[in-house]
Amino acid sequence: MALEQGSIVEGVITGITNFGAFVELPGGQTGLVHISEVAAVYVKDINEFLKVNDKVKVKIISVDPKGKIGLSLKQANPSANPGGSFRGPRKPKFEPSFEDKLARFIKDSDERLSELKRHTDSKRGGRGNSRF
Repeated sequence: MALEQGSIVEGVITGITNFGAFVELPGGQTGLVHISEVAAVYVKDINEFLKVNDKVKVKIISVDPKGKIGLSLKQANPSANPGGSFRGPRKPKFEPSFEDKLARFIKDSDERLSELKRHTDSKRGGRGNSRF
């Protein structure tokens, strides 16, 4: 089967790298889905969207003379719904709440401020610190 630019085909994820995912297409050819073509949202970690052996629908966006095939998941699935041919992002294992982040910030800030005061007071000779 000849692969033409613009056609949508089904394939299987065979490998994942930090810059994209390799997809085996019908006929045994392999193409690359660049990380920027995985989803309509910013993708920091491709493993949140894809895993090896996932079946996906991809659009062929380029075929160069050397045989490299560029693919796109987001163009093949414009709705990009989680019930589509690829999963949406996985839920993070633990995401601290705003209150937790704020409490951590205040604690760190207080510790830094008290350390700064202690350092400054010792240089000035204040608060009963003895000088050697």
